[in-house]
Amino acid sequence: PLSIELVHELALGLELAGFPFLWALRKPASAGDADILPPGFEERTRGRGLVAMGWVPQISILAHGAVGAFLTHCGWNSTIEGLLFGRPLIMLPIHGDQGSNARLMEERQIGVQVPRDEEDGSFDRHAVARAVRAVMSKDESRETFVANAKKLREIVADRTCQERCIDEFVERLRSSCIE
Repeated sequence: PLSIELVHELALGLELAGFPFLWALRKPASAGDADILPPGFEERTRGRGLVAMGWVPQISILAHGAVGAFLTHCGWNSTIEGLLFGRPLIMLPIHGDQGSNARLMEERQIGVQVPRDEEDGSFDRHAVARAVRAVMSKDESRETFVANAKKLREIVADRTCQERCIDEFVERLRSSCIE
């Protein structure tokens, strides 16, 4: 989980970006009784931003036509869910396979990663705001991100293709066990 300082930077970056948002936020265990959001954040973003503490129905939200992009840690399930609805990605990988998933999506021009400090992995509000604006601003790069996300949507949503891939995988496993 992110430190309180990085949660604050993420919040302030969303505020600086200036776009409407819904943020599903789980309070980090390290937060204790501390305020998880920067002072005054909810008041300043009222009417264009909503912070939901805890679980939200992510698939239902991503399916809604008002969603312009998906800020994600790039866990594989979340990445696939974003692609299932053709959403461009704002990527903030935290650990594990998330970094390689984010690089793969960035190479395919599905969105952009929030730049991080190479030494400690930190980021700041300005990096968050730039990444959000890069994906959300109505310009040529946004059109590219949306078009590429929709192309991948066709693959992710193709049940026949998915079942064929699973069948081929299972067959390869079986044949390698026989050899």
